Amino acid sequence: MLDRDTAKTYAGWFRALADPTRVQILNLLAETAGPMTVGEVVEQVSVGQSTVSAHLKVLADTGFVLVEPRGTARLYRVNEACVSCFPSAADVVMGRGVRAFAGAIDEVTCETRP
Repeated sequence: MLDRDTAKTYAGWFRALADPTRVQILNLLAETAGPMTVGEVVEQVSVGQSTVSAHLKVLADTGFVLVEPRGTARLYRVNEACVSCFPSAADVVMGRGVRAFAGAIDEVTCETRP
């Protein structure tokens, strides 16, 4: 059975992706060549700026998205290290993954620990 801390981390990841708009935003950022501002994301998604900002905050808090301040703007891009861990996390939860992976996640960066 997964330890409680790992289960909490994975639950946060699944919760972050439980909203279709967040999934769309993450997909948009993944398919875009470079980082995007909130305004650029708003142009592509059919919701307002405050809603996009709230969704980006959730994605950043879970580590799926990285935020880079640039002047007065904030640029958002996919955290490849975190996103690459997600399929393995789903396998671990379902009992199909390598158990060692469950204890090897850095909760802040979503990167695997050595």
